[in-house]
Amino acid sequence: MASTDSAGLFIKEGIQRRLPIGAEVTAQGVHVRVWAPKRRRVEVEVNSGYSELEQEDAGYFSGLVSELASGGRYRFRLDGDKSFPDPASRYQPDGPHGASQVIDPSQFRWSDAAWNGIEPARQVISELHIGTFTPQGTYAAAAERLGALRDVGVTVVEIMPLADFTGGFGWGYDGVDWFAPYHPYGSCDDLRALVNRAHEIGLGVILDVVYNHFGPEGNYVREFSDGYFSSRHHTDWGDAINYDGEGSAGVRELVLSNVRHWIEEYHFDGLRLDATHAIYDDSPRHILQDIGTTARTAAGKRSVIVAAESEPQDARLVRPPARQGYGLDYIWCDDFHHLALVAATGTRGAYYTDYAGSPQEFVSAVKRGPLYQGQFYSWQKQRRGAPAWDVPRWRMVFCLENHDQLANSRDGRRLHQLTSPGRYRALTALLLLAPQTPLLFQGEEFGASAPFLYFADHDGELRGLVRKGRLESLRQFVSMASDDLSDVADPADRGTFERSRLDWAERERNTTHLALHRDLIALRRDDPVLSATNREIDGAVIGPRGFILRFFGEDGSDRLLVVNLGHDLPLEIAPEPLLAPPGGGWTRRWHSEDPRYGGRGAGPIESEVGTWRIPAESATLLAAATGA
Repeated sequence: MASTDSAGLFIKEGIQRRLPIGAEVTAQGVHVRVWAPKRRRVEVEVNSGYSELEQEDAGYFSGLVSELASGGRYRFRLDGDKSFPDPASRYQPDGPHGASQVIDPSQFRWSDAAWNGIEPARQVISELHIGTFTPQGTYAAAAERLGALRDVGVTVVEIMPLADFTGGFGWGYDGVDWFAPYHPYGSCDDLRALVNRAHEIGLGVILDVVYNHFGPEGNYVREFSDGYFSSRHHTDWGDAINYDGEGSAGVRELVLSNVRHWIEEYHFDGLRLDATHAIYDDSPRHILQDIGTTARTAAGKRSVIVAAESEPQDARLVRPPARQGYGLDYIWCDDFHHLALVAATGTRGAYYTDYAGSPQEFVSAVKRGPLYQGQFYSWQKQRRGAPAWDVPRWRMVFCLENHDQLANSRDGRRLHQLTSPGRYRALTALLLLAPQTPLLFQGEEFGASAPFLYFADHDGELRGLVRKGRLESLRQFVSMASDDLSDVADPADRGTFERSRLDWAERERNTTHLALHRDLIALRRDDPVLSATNREIDGAVIGPRGFILRFFGEDGSDRLLVVNLGHDLPLEIAPEPLLAPPGGGWTRRWHSEDPRYGGRGAGPIESEVGTWRIPAESATLLAAATGA
């Protein structure tokens, strides 16, 4: 019989394991355990020899394999027929079709014992893709660049998915070996060294994980059980994972073991859950709640965060279980990105249809988070979202760029290439000074010119299907509905992947971009009013493209952010109470037109007689004179 001790260690017949599945180095040797309920016999294949595993209850097979040691390779032969890699393989040195490798995580020497993890409030996140973050595209090369993120003020690195997948390049969202870090990026210990280095310099690291589907190629879990997939639910990317039907106990164990694996064996500071709206579970206790609980238990004394992408921006994800929530930490709030893109470019269509980019939308987004909290959403022809007024603002993640939104365009261009410099600076100021948790995408802080395109290394029929699907998704935009899209980059072309790599020399050249982001993040971190997580905020529209946000401090030490995305805005009269200073007037604390950021300079925006002139395409932060 198998059991779990008080420390969460799995014990079977005196053999102590860290996790209940996979191949592990134990005191007695390498112990292997796999869930294969559709099989009568499972053998471990090592160097053309076979070691039969003992059959347990509930479809598990396990045993010590004397032929295996750390670094050894193996497969499972099923019912005396074909052999397949381990569904819980810790590493696939030759990719998903190859043999699995035994990995002993205890061999890595960590130096982060003093690291206490990260809390969700007051973070600045930078999303990166290991393969394009550096010219080398490796864990080791990425580790060398972490200091550049720390120096600009980033506090948390979010790494796009690493679960192993087929091909020489890809985004990672089609992973099939959930426990095995993508082998072209380097070894398991290279990844551990990256996380260790981040902790040494004060950065947290969270990992993007995909628990809503398996990738289309190299996925062998059906050979072990038909229970991995649901017959009742479906996703846009393939069969839904079975979290609530027959056989779901083994699937839930796989997922929760995977959560523990990344937190315990790699010291990740949390997870970002991809497309949680496609994780279907009608069980009494939703798997998302179990994921959050498991992550915190696995972290021990460290603080970790669990963030969730949710298309409807479902506030239930971050509500506490006592209020029928799942107890996670962040929800991705795409409404802000969509309205900002419309405001910056004037372009609507597809899922940008329901946004005007208006000043009122910005005020509402900063005050309330999701703009759609149950109203009709014409793009989906249904109501979207649910009330989220009770959710603290810092639990919502805002961005101007991320991997999806850059690539969901014809050519993957960055926002600063699509709008005017002044408007871009103003929107950046809003992102980084608003109370929500800001997310930057790799290179955004230094004005990277590299696009981020969709790339996936597939062959044969799948290659053609992926390209066809890509073009169909672009045709939902009116601007491309009838265009010849033959010039759109082929996802399977290695050149598409190479074009997406950052040019780090730009960081030294684009000093205005770097200074803009560094100064704004420093303001966000150090200003006593802006840095307070529970500050009261109000806002008002003051012109066709102008609005203000007032941050209320103690003893009248308020801040006023004045944003104008249009032409020069004169206010001969100012009948808006939020413009009134609490005491001795306003002083300018920061403005986006500073020549250090490439601006044209700007004089005072309020005259001695109380009239205002707000410069075109600008953002200005004012401080109450009594609390400056």
